[in-house]
Amino acid sequence: MTSVSGLKHPDGSPVRVLVVDDESNLTELLSMALRYEGWEIKSAGTGSGAVRMAKEFRPDAVVLDMMLPDFDGMEVLRRLRDEDPTVPVLFLTARDAVEDRVAGLTAGGDDYVTKPFSLEEVVARVRALLRRSVAMAEESSSMLVVGDLRLDEDSHEVFRGDDEINLTATEFELLRYLMRNPKRVLSKAQILDRVWHYDFGGQANVVELYISYLRKKIDAGRSPMIHTMRGAGYVLKPAS
Repeated sequence: MTSVSGLKHPDGSPVRVLVVDDESNLTELLSMALRYEGWEIKSAGTGSGAVRMAKEFRPDAVVLDMMLPDFDGMEVLRRLRDEDPTVPVLFLTARDAVEDRVAGLTAGGDDYVTKPFSLEEVVARVRALLRRSVAMAEESSSMLVVGDLRLDEDSHEVFRGDDEINLTATEFELLRYLMRNPKRVLSKAQILDRVWHYDFGGQANVVELYISYLRKKIDAGRSPMIHTMRGAGYVLKPAS
């Protein structure tokens, strides 16, 4: 993410927020309010569902109820942080006891709101967490790292292990988009929109062409990182 006002990813895609609560009516209301901000929203009603969804969705922030039917928000937070140590988490709690709030924050939660709450308050808290994570990201290194693949967004240098890889401008943008979304399946339409910034009108074979160019430079003679998911798109992940 770069733009604080727009709160979008550098490639222009919307911020992703995961809402976790077993009260379906509340989840729908929260999702609707957050979606109104232009963000992409997914939801889960259990702790196990939240952990599964987080691995697939890779949220930029999580709104997490402390009390869930299978295991509590603390355990969900622990498992989320195992997968992504930096994802900001806003706890929802029906408890008023100070020690419960402190426990949530001590466990690694970033903020909390107590039920009942206003939708506007939750949106404002999530927006503040996202802005803070934007500021932290902008202060961090310009290096993207997936497995043994490294890409420097400032110098445009790319390395696979100790080997430097020379890319054209378009190949670099395609690889940067894949590396900003590791383990996430990206459709040809998404890649066209984010890398070429317009619709080729059915010329999706340009994506296949550039994926093949990248494979020859990134994967040739090594364990593959770029994978084709038939009927779905492409995914980049660390070599197994």
